[in-house]
Amino acid sequence: MSSHRRRNLIRRGAPALLSAAALITGGLAVASQSSAFANTTTAEPAATTVHTHRLCSQPSKPGYMACQAEVRTDLKSQKSLGRQDTPKGFGPADLQAAYNLPKDGGKDATVAIVDANDDPNAEKDLAAYRSQYGLPECSTGNGCFKKIDQDGGTNYPAPDAGWAGEISLDVDMVSAACPQCKILLVEAKSANMDDLGAAVNQAVKQGAKYVSNSYGGSEEAADTTSDDQYFKHPGVAITVSSGDSGYGTEYPAASQYVTAVGGTSLKKDSSTRGWSESVWGKSAGGDGAGSGCSQFDAKPSWQKDSGCAKRAVADVAAVADPATGLAVYDTYQASGWNVYGGTSASAPFIAGVYALAGTPGNDVPAAYPYAHPDKLNDVTDGANGSCSDYLCKAGKGYDGPTGLGTPNGVAAFTQ
Repeated sequence: MSSHRRRNLIRRGAPALLSAAALITGGLAVASQSSAFANTTTAEPAATTVHTHRLCSQPSKPGYMACQAEVRTDLKSQKSLGRQDTPKGFGPADLQAAYNLPKDGGKDATVAIVDANDDPNAEKDLAAYRSQYGLPECSTGNGCFKKIDQDGGTNYPAPDAGWAGEISLDVDMVSAACPQCKILLVEAKSANMDDLGAAVNQAVKQGAKYVSNSYGGSEEAADTTSDDQYFKHPGVAITVSSGDSGYGTEYPAASQYVTAVGGTSLKKDSSTRGWSESVWGKSAGGDGAGSGCSQFDAKPSWQKDSGCAKRAVADVAAVADPATGLAVYDTYQASGWNVYGGTSASAPFIAGVYALAGTPGNDVPAAYPYAHPDKLNDVTDGANGSCSDYLCKAGKGYDGPTGLGTPNGVAAFTQ
């Protein structure tokens, strides 16, 4: 393992799982804001540096993954909202405006979320999020929401606070991108790649054409075997978070069969678009989005960058910086409304965008943006670490931290 990868893994050894009690202590009590830093009507500049906590601890064994979600600990959790209050963080209308997404579309499409462990409150928390923003009901009762274990049954794994927060972020981001989509939550019995991979296969077996994975770990020589076992599903758009440790590659984002999703800082401005984006880097919240050149995975035929002989990460991106983060409702890991970030936000969001774009052809949907780079918002500013080239620095066209760019409508996500 290179010295760079060792440093990257050390950074990923962040504080362990958060409980609701932990959120109420320490940095969370530092700041309480009466209005969101950004919502559909007003926007205040985000702080240059914010305090965050990773929801999942560093994997303790080879082959295990960590979720890629981060929570703002310098904003007070909102247990309940008054009639005139809005949650802090970006909501669905903000994201639909920023990325030029249709409010309708994706009807009857199923987006699968693959995570480890159980979130006992997933359905009721999802209901609260969707009710707050006026999104259609998505419940077991009306057939929109379904939760299964990795074998397709209801023998759910043990609950885990960190992964429960991850699940809340995932289902809320799919809802924000594609309010008409159905959501299938597949819970793996552990964070081992074999269990998570079995959950991916189960999601595809259930008929999902869009599968989001918000986790990652150190690259290993066995990754190419995992590629064929778990991620080689032609005709299925599989998205994976690029990582939250800054410059450096992780698996399964490095798989040649997935869309690796990087992260940006998103702000309202006075431009024609009305929004601006830069690379999510360490200067803001957390360590920044992952990127780099894979050690083991072959370069896909559709990827043409010349500075990496193997698979380059990422392909596309969306908002991930906790400093410009997302409103999420979670009552298992937290105590209500909080601001979350991480590439765990961008991966399920992009899965929802694929669903809006329509059923993929019988190929690798990760290739689609490469055929339509002009249909994306090119991100040209920022860096996620120290390197000499595009693999950590944004620039015109393709770069590692943001890939080809962020959604500008859905045209870049069609065949």
